[in-house]
Amino acid sequence: MSEQTPAPEQRGLMRRSALVDGIAALFLALLAGIWFAADALLLVFACVLFAILLFELSAILSRRFHINRKLSLAIVVGTLLLVIGLGGWAMAPQISEQANQLAKTIPTSIQRLQQMVEQHSLLKRLASELPQPKRLMQYLGQMVPNAGLFFGGVLGAIGNVAIILFVGIYFAVSPGVYRRGFIRLVPPRKRERAGEVIEEIGGTLARWLLGTSCSMLIAGIATSVGLSLLGVPLALILGIIAGLLDFIPYLGPIMAGVPAVLIALSVDPQLALYTMMLFGGIQLVQGYIVQPLIDSWAVEIAPALIIVMQLIFGTIFGFAGIALATPMTATLMVLVKMLYVEDILGDRPEEQGGAPPSG
Repeated sequence: MSEQTPAPEQRGLMRRSALVDGIAALFLALLAGIWFAADALLLVFACVLFAILLFELSAILSRRFHINRKLSLAIVVGTLLLVIGLGGWAMAPQISEQANQLAKTIPTSIQRLQQMVEQHSLLKRLASELPQPKRLMQYLGQMVPNAGLFFGGVLGAIGNVAIILFVGIYFAVSPGVYRRGFIRLVPPRKRERAGEVIEEIGGTLARWLLGTSCSMLIAGIATSVGLSLLGVPLALILGIIAGLLDFIPYLGPIMAGVPAVLIALSVDPQLALYTMMLFGGIQLVQGYIVQPLIDSWAVEIAPALIIVMQLIFGTIFGFAGIALATPMTATLMVLVKMLYVEDILGDRPEEQGGAPPSG
């Protein structure tokens, strides 16, 4: 007795069920891969960001002086290495000395802050919430390895820098090879659109990186000069910290201001107040002048959205997720705008120049 053949409706339902189950399994596998390989993926994203920055700088140099792009890339890389090498060689002793003093001064400043707070009965509860100096140093020691994207500790930080440097240079030398390889993973009828999306993401990140680099330089110089004029110790290392943390909008300046205020407090409470005013003024300029210019030039990102995404990525990926939250958010915004709003919803921007769309 032969088995009964399923009806066409049943076969269609079975195929749809199998397709849904396969998509669900693929989605879960993708989430698991992202979860377990998060550090590596973040490191790759950092390499791509550095490659985009190198490519954009070399493209600007190539257009300005009409030279070969690979030659301009070699000039950009050589100049960056020369500046970093000479700057590190000239300031390494002072930076090392100030970094050691910073590690010794912060616990003492916290103790003094606790003593000042405990003198006021209403603030004793706040004093009880402050970490002990030894516990704080343990927290800092735990945070430094977690700040790494792939490896841990000091060697991990050096390894991250080396990987980002070399892989970023390789990406920047032949970006078309990797772009074409990625597009070939897309179905043929969607490859042209995939190329447009990649170009838009690359342009957005390039503009954001150039603007952010200028913002970091301004923040670092302004902080160092301002702290020096106020007479705050360790102004150089604190300025470097402020410049680096300016890469993280909104949260970065707060993180940079805490050690500066603590060190100023170890000298004089009034100096700590002036230091807070200095960081507040720099943040006002950055938040109301520099950052809006960057956003309007690159991509409009609401401040609340950036903070929310920093919390989400920080919870998932740790400190590296906080640091890379803004460029990842910019990438997601381009994907949502082009692939969902424009392609799925059909809400495309009007043709520029008033010309009617071709029929």
